[in-house]
Order: sequence, then structure tokens, then C-alpha cells
Amino acid sequence: MPDHIVSSYDQDLEDLRRQIAEMGGVAEKMMTDATVALVRRDTTLAQAVIAADKRLDLLQREIEERSVLLIARRQPLAIDLRETISGIRVSGDLERIGDLAKNIAKRVVAIADQTQPQKIVLGVEHMSDLVQEQLKDVLDAYSSRNLDAAHDVWERDGAIDALYNSLFRELLTYMMEDPRNISFCTHLLFCAKNVERIGDHTTNIAETIHYLVTGETLAGERPKNDASNYATVEPSV
Repeated sequence: MPDHIVSSYDQDLEDLRRQIAEMGGVAEKMMTDATVALVRRDTTLAQAVIAADKRLDLLQREIEERSVLLIARRQPLAIDLRETISGIRVSGDLERIGDLAKNIAKRVVAIADQTQPQKIVLGVEHMSDLVQEQLKDVLDAYSSRNLDAAHDVWERDGAIDALYNSLFRELLTYMMEDPRNISFCTHLLFCAKNVERIGDHTTNIAETIHYLVTGETLAGERPKNDASNYATVEPSV
């Protein structure tokens, strides 16, 4: 293959990596800001998170289009084909992470005028902090193609599920203790579920990294400890 064609192909892949890195940065900031907005009941920050989702959606569409064109024009093989397919997968997970962060921000707007004790929010904040670490770690692992780091994120999924189950019971206790907490805690339950689902998407990315590096699907059952039967469908607010 002529050198100029190889150089152009390498640039296509580099542009794809750059856009995925940008998507990761936007998704990380959306999740961080959504959590801060929840803890502080900051509706201005929550609205900024909601607005940021448009940028994430645009990037995801651009990555899909770029990847399809790259496959059609270059007909990549082996690792290059896996990188292109992995880019589509990762961008899809990041887009969903943005949607879930936006859902949390919408909940912040809905509960802004409620005055429940701040301690009720602390469990969701702690869970979100752990998932934010997972998101950062898995994006670093994707950037560096670090298989061990990706497997570490994959293994931590069960701990997030267990924490969600504990938080689920804690919020139910607050509701039973005082009916005035029911509305607020219901919104928090959905926030917690959104955080837990973001954790699932970080695990998806970890599995994609395994496929990218090895060419194989990650064997074994994903670690799960979610025993709650709470609705996973996010209703409109």
C-alpha cells in the first residue's frame, strides 16, 4: 500500500480516537456535574448537564458515520477493523451514559424545592463517586489498551450492584419512617438506578476493550449482585 494511503488511513484512525476521547470527557463531566447538582440542589448546573447531552449525541453520530465510511473506503482487517467496531460500541455506551446523567439532572430540577435532610442524598453521592472512578479508569484503559485495567473495572461491577441494593433498602426505610420523604426518596431511587446503569455501561466498555485487544469475547458471567426488583424504566419527569 502506498505510503500516502497508509498515512491517510492512520489519520482516519487517529481522528476516530480523538472523537471518542472527546466523548469520554463530555460524559465524565456530565456525570460529575449531575452528581454535584444533586447534592447541592443546583438547578442551574443541572440545566447545563441537560444541555450538554446534545453535544454528546452529535459526537456519537459523527463517530458512527466516520466509522462506516472508514470500513467502506479502507476495508480494514484484524486489529484495525476491531478498533473501528470498538469505536462504534464505545461511543454508543458513552451516549447512553450521557442520557443517564441527563436523567439525574432532570430529577434535580424536579426536587429543587424539597427540603429533606441532606443525609438522605449521601448514599447516592457515594455510589456515584465510585462509578465515576470506574468511568475514568475504563476510559484510561481504552486509551492505553490496558487489558488488566479493563478487567479490574469489569470485576468491580458486582460491588456497585451490592451498593445499589443497600441504598435501595436505606431509601425505603426513610420513606417508611416519614411519608413526607416518599416523593424525594422516589426521585433518589431513580437517580441511584441511573448511576448503577452507568456502571453497567462502564463494564460494557471494559468488555469492548477485551475484544479490541484480544479479538475474543470476554468469557464468564458478568459479576452481578442486583437483587432489587425496582423498575428500571426511567419515567418522564
